[in-house]
Amino acid sequence: MTTVFINGRFLSAPLTGVQRVAFQLLEALDSNEPFISDKLGLSFELLYPGGAAVAKYRNIGSRKVGILGGQAWEQFELARAASGGLLLNLCNMGPIAKRQSVTMIHDAQVHTSPKSYSAAFRLWYQFAHPTIGRFHRQILTVSSFSKAELVDRGIAAAERVSVIPNGCDHITRVTPDPSIVARLRLESGPFVVSTANTQHHKNIGILLQAFANRRLHDTRLILFGSATHKDFEAAGHHVPSNVVFAGRLRDEEVAGLLGSALCLACPSLTEGFGLMPLEAMALGCPAIIAPCGGLAEVCAGAALMAAPDDPIEWIRQIEQLTYSPGLREEMTQLGRERASHYTWRNSASMLVGELSRIISAHPRTHASSHAATHELV
Repeated sequence: MTTVFINGRFLSAPLTGVQRVAFQLLEALDSNEPFISDKLGLSFELLYPGGAAVAKYRNIGSRKVGILGGQAWEQFELARAASGGLLLNLCNMGPIAKRQSVTMIHDAQVHTSPKSYSAAFRLWYQFAHPTIGRFHRQILTVSSFSKAELVDRGIAAAERVSVIPNGCDHITRVTPDPSIVARLRLESGPFVVSTANTQHHKNIGILLQAFANRRLHDTRLILFGSATHKDFEAAGHHVPSNVVFAGRLRDEEVAGLLGSALCLACPSLTEGFGLMPLEAMALGCPAIIAPCGGLAEVCAGAALMAAPDDPIEWIRQIEQLTYSPGLREEMTQLGRERASHYTWRNSASMLVGELSRIISAHPRTHASSHAATHELV
């Protein structure tokens, strides 16, 4: 039996898209772990720092290790605790010196869109990613676009990067809370949903420009997430009166909101994958995307598109969905069908296959959970 240790640092971090991927992959692995153990000889153990909120898994073991937190825990105590097996890092980072590692780097945005990140964050990741790409056993990423970016930026060689797409079916398993529509007073008139995020690459400013136009005077833009009206103004944006800030929402509230929305708008200049449009489409909510990054690859003709720098195109696509019920029905059907291809069970199956391949290629360094203590960590 070969033990795969899982880096649980994400359990002590706020929930973002990257952390969601880790949670969903763990749930899918846990559901199928008996089969994985019996047929493939793999077992999993989640290693986490103190203070982390740890879910109870039925089949995956978990263990608190060390006394440190943050990067110090990850770089030193985690590496030591995982010295007897392969370490799986799912959230862009892992112990740099732990060579027997498989690390998922979701995108190259810290390299391609540096204005979206603080100087300290940018410098650390710009140093760490190429080092991880050179020394870790394999790099995983979430789309062909992201793989090309990582290769082009010199993070890792093409043959050392494997693509494992995200799933989106988690959103279909929550019970929608439609009361969010009444709480935000959205019962009358159409509304469009997007994210309250001031990062440069999210490009929400183009939506603010579109909704300032009189053609969308009777349509509201609902932004959910942590950024506020003041945050957008501080970032130099004019926020028109038909924009509503919903704040942080539970998954049930997001599902309730998307269930009544005209569409979801995702104008990002780059995305490694594009989970939010897929979530919307899985719920029957059409999406409008910018044809940038991995968005067009993931949505593959099941979403409308508008240029990331042209507010009139966004207005035109929103108007089409407003005044053409036939088009909206067509996009709803296309979106549901496209989203159905992305399940966490499929993602976990691909992940297990990749881990098995890596272990088979290096059997001596992954002989058991207690062997291979001579490895370089």
